[in-house]
Amino acid sequence: MSLKIGLVGARGHVGSELIRLLTAHPDFELAFVASRGRDGRALSEFEASAPDLRYSNPTPVEAAASGVDALVLALPNGAASEYVTAVDAAAPGTVLLDLSADYRFDDNWYYGLPELTRAHAAGKTRISNPGCYATAMQLALAPLCDLQSAPAQCFGVSGYSGAGTSPSDRNDPDKLRDNLMPYSLVGHIHEREVARQLGTPVEFMPVVAAHFRGITMTVNAHLLRPLAPGQVRGLFEDHYRGEPLVQVIDAVPWVSAIAGKPGAQVGGFTMSSDGRRLVLVCTLDNLLKGAATQALQNLNLAFGFEETMGMLL
Repeated sequence: MSLKIGLVGARGHVGSELIRLLTAHPDFELAFVASRGRDGRALSEFEASAPDLRYSNPTPVEAAASGVDALVLALPNGAASEYVTAVDAAAPGTVLLDLSADYRFDDNWYYGLPELTRAHAAGKTRISNPGCYATAMQLALAPLCDLQSAPAQCFGVSGYSGAGTSPSDRNDPDKLRDNLMPYSLVGHIHEREVARQLGTPVEFMPVVAAHFRGITMTVNAHLLRPLAPGQVRGLFEDHYRGEPLVQVIDAVPWVSAIAGKPGAQVGGFTMSSDGRRLVLVCTLDNLLKGAATQALQNLNLAFGFEETMGMLL
């Protein structure tokens, strides 16, 4: 029998990816997809190979009482709490997966970046999905946490799908054409998210570019002791050995090579002449490993399935 999944916030780019992934999953069934703006319209109007469902607009109480095994919240920041309160009251055993930043700083929720946190996943029913930039930064820095002498500088360039579907300068292709748009250059929430999870401060500078999807994260790290390039490569290979969604490569990864794929690439390891400054690059698809495929990893973990079930690797 398939496990029933409810999806709230199905209109956005990430919601669309989740519909595609959950529809193709052999053991999950979409029970409902909620979108206030598309209430009553058929999924097939907007999504290829969609199940025979119509968008609905349940209240938080109705969503909590729907009998689903898991409720996925793909809502803007600040919008999850009503659903969480309703589920806690009516169906506390339901798995709740939140893709916003609302519970990433809450110790009562499991922070679901499986490559780094799966040891704490067992039995957790309240799961906070990491941010897209934060995922790239953590994958780039995790093998170096005990080796840094100063905060790493992280320069992240994202496709404009990361700015969502509500019109703004940061997702306007005409304004972005032949352009880069830096923003929130100090104190970005992902900076605090990464510092909390890794236990070491980072300095993060985000930029939006004219491509639609994908993140290129260039990381400048200062080391406590000199390392050779081969030693650095070995650290990353050891850290991510057996991880199907993280590929360690020699060359600088290209975002065009990871767009549309479920994992991440880390590479381009470059050392200063004294061996104490390392620059490396992590790329991932912000809609997939930065959101939807990571959410699927977390759902698979929650129900005891292989983490990559339902993904095309």
